[in-house]
Amino acid sequence: MEQFPADLKYTREHEWAKVEDDGKVRMGITWYAQDSLGDVLFVKLPDVGKHVSAGEAFAEVESSKAVSDIYAPVSGTVTGVNESLVEEPERINQDPYGAGWIALIEPDDPQELEALMAAEDYRSFVEAEG
Repeated sequence: MEQFPADLKYTREHEWAKVEDDGKVRMGITWYAQDSLGDVLFVKLPDVGKHVSAGEAFAEVESSKAVSDIYAPVSGTVTGVNESLVEEPERINQDPYGAGWIALIEPDDPQELEALMAAEDYRSFVEAEG
């Protein structure tokens, strides 16, 4: 699996963000994050309709190692969540950039994405952390 897909943007808290064709931002946690957490056992999804600010904790992932907050990559309104994670939280481990996505956000300002890291910058950030 590609650990740093080039078409995504990344946060320092190890979330990824992708702008969909309709302008909404699909997000989840990165391969590095799920690998560090170990087996994901439970996901607390955000409420649809909730307004979030960039950097705000708005969801939670519980793993065999820890409970971790998930932070919004952009400010906006949560318009959808991945309900399948309630029954199958392991999807985050199996496919963090696909079936393991967490939420869709309608961004207040799409320009906020410019503040996030590109794949190469995130790769360097992870390598420096490790």
